[in-house]
Amino acid sequence: MKRLLARIAVRSTAAVFRLAIAGLLAVSPASAAKIDDQFQAWLAKDLWPEAKAKGISRTTFDAAFSGVSPNLKLPDLVLPGEKPKTPKKQHQAEFGSPGNYFAEKTLGAVTAGGRTRAGANAKTLAAIEKRFGVPGGVVLAIWGRESGFGAAKMPYDAFEVLGTKAFLATRKDMFRKELLAGLEMVERGLVSRKDMRSSWAGALGQPQFLPTSFLQHAVDFDGDGRADIWKSTPDTLASIANYLVHYGWVKGRDWGFEVSVPDNVTCALEGPDQGKRISDWAAMGITRVGGRPFPANESRADGFLMMPAGRNGPAFIVTPNFYVLKEYNESDVYALFIGHGADRIASGDKRFAGAWGKVDGLYRSDVADMQRGLEKLGYDVGGADGLPGFKTRRSIGDWQAKNGRSATCFPDKSVVEAMR
Repeated sequence: MKRLLARIAVRSTAAVFRLAIAGLLAVSPASAAKIDDQFQAWLAKDLWPEAKAKGISRTTFDAAFSGVSPNLKLPDLVLPGEKPKTPKKQHQAEFGSPGNYFAEKTLGAVTAGGRTRAGANAKTLAAIEKRFGVPGGVVLAIWGRESGFGAAKMPYDAFEVLGTKAFLATRKDMFRKELLAGLEMVERGLVSRKDMRSSWAGALGQPQFLPTSFLQHAVDFDGDGRADIWKSTPDTLASIANYLVHYGWVKGRDWGFEVSVPDNVTCALEGPDQGKRISDWAAMGITRVGGRPFPANESRADGFLMMPAGRNGPAFIVTPNFYVLKEYNESDVYALFIGHGADRIASGDKRFAGAWGKVDGLYRSDVADMQRGLEKLGYDVGGADGLPGFKTRRSIGDWQAKNGRSATCFPDKSVVEAMR
């Protein structure tokens, strides 16, 4: 899967929309007019020839961009003559303080709403699980998180967003592909021009699919002859399940289990490339919270240590299905939210046993500086992007242990200063 798509948190909720707007770019009217002129020239001389070669009609192309100018208020843009920079602040909730992502107001709304809709859509969910092997709770949790079960309004014109980002974003090539896919959707009559409304990053409909994901994964499950992720609940739910199956969902396996990790087991063992049989993790002293054993079928299979806040929060042994959930949005806390939310939808609102501890309030640019320092020491942090993924977390833990510090496996001010 194109992990870059998810890294930008393309399927953000309304709260994230508001955060994105906090990063407005101050551009003078004269500069904006000049950029618009450049944009129109780019449409005519660069994008149109490729769109035409791909079978897009002039009528569709002109309708898509009629009245569209670059939206310079969108985040992650690089204006002409500027160089990309790591943003100082973190506008994506998925990559902020881990504990904040699990606010009970948000999580409770998803789980309570999911249980209500589980009953209302029981027959559809059973048919989806039979066909795709994905539990209803997982599908419902994604639906709830992505669009509030379809209630979230899409505030942007998708062609304005995709056009702006294909012209000015840090990932122009990726957005150009999405823009061409959006044109294909309209050209083929899969969606009307007026229904091309999106998030601030171009995600569409109730599952918050980018256009390429729609073309690859949208399913007609209600039998009306078209895949409708805007108004059809069966199509929306089945499309989510189909997406997960495409990226490797393993039928019959859980997503993961909250665990207790003893002090003698280093948090630097985290990551999908350091898997062991779950029985081997248990032999190291890792136990499932609540005292229950791991299910027999899971114990014989591979699992992976996952500690999204390092030693500052709950720990988990996750299965390959956890990393399938990350294909929906490249964030550990997002995948954890969905897995935990699915459990609560199925079994009631039981909270994590481990507490989310306080973490230092660092800027994204601070984390990027720290990552560059670790890279100079030979660590693989997964890129100096200011996002503390598992490679960064375990690198911190290894460095801390080698330098006589308590291994927390999470960024803090002392590590940032040591790397400068």
